[in-house]
Amino acid sequence: MVDVRELARRATELHRKGLNTVEIGDELHLSPDTVDYLIEEGSEGMLPPSDVKIGWRSVGISPKRIRLVSEIMADIVSEELTKSSLSADAIAGIAINGVLFAYTVADILGKELIVYRPPSERGNSVGAFSSNYAGIKGKNIAVIDDVLSTGHAMESAIRDISEAGGRAVVAAVMVNKSSLNEIGGVPLRGMVRARSIGGTILGGGPLKSFAYK
Repeated sequence: MVDVRELARRATELHRKGLNTVEIGDELHLSPDTVDYLIEEGSEGMLPPSDVKIGWRSVGISPKRIRLVSEIMADIVSEELTKSSLSADAIAGIAINGVLFAYTVADILGKELIVYRPPSERGNSVGAFSSNYAGIKGKNIAVIDDVLSTGHAMESAIRDISEAGGRAVVAAVMVNKSSLNEIGGVPLRGMVRARSIGGTILGGGPLKSFAYK
């Protein structure tokens, strides 16, 4: 069972260091709604929103394991592209955690690499593509991230790719915490689907889930 007090402590610590809600959620693999709860209510407040805490540090500490996971993700991307009779010119990684997997998937599939940083706050309209990596215009792009919670970052990436003149053709994540099979009109594939049913792993209680449920 996840210790809510420890999560609240870590969220508050990261907040004091200057990370925003989206960045804290990315670090702790929680939805922004859950992060807001942890910062504002801590362990003494009402029951938290329904969420599932995902931890993959046993993968993250090992480049070999990151590559092994990325091989599966590359296979899933290839399968989806074949099924849709499409091809990809580049692989886009959503910062921070999605970039490592995107880098390796791009290497495996022999594609260009794009790095995308989503909006720092929910409601902001535009994220940013790093100019140090491949461009977007005129390209079919597979979008990679580690964990999909609310879908905000992935949906922003798909929208911003379109506005930059590219086309997102598949979205792939290591863990999909939603029930979605597509997002922003793009097929969504996950290695693992994790969902809270009838409560929350963070403490039980009524289902007050995030937007994508």
